[in-house]
Amino acid sequence: MEKKLYEHHMDETVNLFLLIKSAEEKTTRNGKPYLAFTFQDTSGEMSANFWDASEEDVERYRPGTVVKLTGKREEYKGSPQLRINQIRPAQDGEPSNPELYVERAPIKKEKMIEQFNKAIFDITNANMNRIVRFIMNKYQKDFFQSPAAKTNHHAFLGGLAFHTISMLDIARSISDQYPFLDKSLLFSGLILHDVGKVIELSGPTATEYTLEGKLIGHIVIIHEEISKACQQLKIEEANEDVVLLKHMVLSHHGELEYGSPVRPQVPEAEALHYIDQIDARMNMLQAAMRKTEKGSFSERLWAMENRSFYKPNFTEK
Repeated sequence: MEKKLYEHHMDETVNLFLLIKSAEEKTTRNGKPYLAFTFQDTSGEMSANFWDASEEDVERYRPGTVVKLTGKREEYKGSPQLRINQIRPAQDGEPSNPELYVERAPIKKEKMIEQFNKAIFDITNANMNRIVRFIMNKYQKDFFQSPAAKTNHHAFLGGLAFHTISMLDIARSISDQYPFLDKSLLFSGLILHDVGKVIELSGPTATEYTLEGKLIGHIVIIHEEISKACQQLKIEEANEDVVLLKHMVLSHHGELEYGSPVRPQVPEAEALHYIDQIDARMNMLQAAMRKTEKGSFSERLWAMENRSFYKPNFTEK
């Protein structure tokens, strides 16, 4: 069986099919053009530079293209990188379907739908329950396909739904520990907080930000979707429960400099922000630890203050 990308060790020769996740045109200090690639398979993604790229190369190697690559796994500034010796597009009869190289959520879609239905049943506030059901029915297909991000955390097929399911598990524990939290508000805000990403992001293969994603962003998108749901359902937007639900999604990034127009001002919004942070960061660490050998440090994680994390040698008996 052919080894996957991250099953290759440092300085080992690589000869396998990969998906181009991104390809950015750049120039060297000497003004020569090159392509900055990100390749991926189901084991993860890795960067590589393709020097002296021609205009034909730029057209040939677009995001979403499967290629056959021969080279070597190396390291650059503490991060794994590929050195390209030879590269060509996959040909007829070769494994050229991009979906073969996309990481997937570890839980099946049917199981995630079951868990979502259970969570929605726990939303006892009538207005919130109706709004959540309306929006989730509207975007269900895309929601269970979409990644939660272009890079960093849960950036895989079904990642958005899996991220939300993981957050719901954490929220149940926290609401049991702190029963003064309103479950309807916490669960409703949690389920909806990232739904706007089905519009913000292009999809799980060669994920890019859409025009709406770049110019509006998922926070404003879901705020607008709540307003649209209220109009369709004949719910008064000035109702306190609707205003609180909007506040949940608007404040979930926690800080103004991180994209939220307001900071959390109710306990449930504060809880949502930190639940989101915990799950995103643990997912990034889990992915990094999978790629790190025992007794060594991971690559630097830009989204976690550019820190490296140590993977211990010891194991508990």
